[in-house]
Amino acid sequence: MAIISNTINYLDDETLLEGFFAYDDSSKERKPAILIAHAWGGRNQFVEDKAIELAKLGYVAFALDMYGAGKTGNSIEENSRLMQPFIDDRACLQKRMNAALYAVKLLPWVDDKNIAAIGFCFGGLCVLDLARSGADIKGVVSFHGLLKPPTAQQIDQKTITAKMLILHGHEDPLTNPEELTHFYQEMNTKHVDWQLNHYSHTQHAFTNPDANDINLGLVYHPVNSERAWLAMKNFLTELF
Repeated sequence: MAIISNTINYLDDETLLEGFFAYDDSSKERKPAILIAHAWGGRNQFVEDKAIELAKLGYVAFALDMYGAGKTGNSIEENSRLMQPFIDDRACLQKRMNAALYAVKLLPWVDDKNIAAIGFCFGGLCVLDLARSGADIKGVVSFHGLLKPPTAQQIDQKTITAKMLILHGHEDPLTNPEELTHFYQEMNTKHVDWQLNHYSHTQHAFTNPDANDINLGLVYHPVNSERAWLAMKNFLTELF
C-alpha cells in the first residue's frame, strides 16, 4: 500500500480554493470518492488526517476548502468570521460545496458515479446542504454537525437523493431539540433515507482530540468517536 497525497487548486467562480487529496495507488482501478468538509476553523490537519484514513480504506479522499487558499482561523473570533457568511447565505454555501464536488469528479482516480461526503461541525451542515442542493451523490455523514435547516427563501427546494447518517451527541449545546425535530420533519417530508445515532453523555466536537472547552460544550469523547467512525465505515460499505 502506498498512500499518495497532495494539495490541488480548484475554483468557485473567481475564488481560488485549495483541496487536499489522498488515495492508495497500489490499485489502478477508479475508486469511490469521499469529500470531507472541515469544521469552522478551516481545512486543517484534522481533516487531512481523516483523508489519509479514508485512503487506507480504499477511497479517494478529498478534504475540501470552504474559505479559499487553504485559509484557517486561529481563534473563536476568527473561526466565527470565516464561517458566518456561509451560515447567512446558504445558497453560497451550496455553491461552494458543489464546486468541490465538480473538482473531485475530475480527479483521474475517481469513479464519479460513486461519491459521498462527510463533514464535522460546520462541515456537517455543509454536507447536509450539499445533499439538499440535489447533488448526485450516494450519501452524506454528519459528525456533530449543525442541523439548522435553511429557509425556503435561502435556497431552492430540490429532491434529495443522498442517504444520510447523522452522528450526534445527546448533550450537544449547539443543536437544540427543536432543531432536531425540524430536521426529522424536513427529511420525512422529502422522503429521505436517513438515520441518526444519538450518543449519550456526549457534547459537541466529540471526535476531535483537541476539543477540551467545557464552557463551550466542546469535549472529546474517545469511545463515541470510535463508535461514530465505525458507523461511518459501515454506512459507506452499504453505499458502495
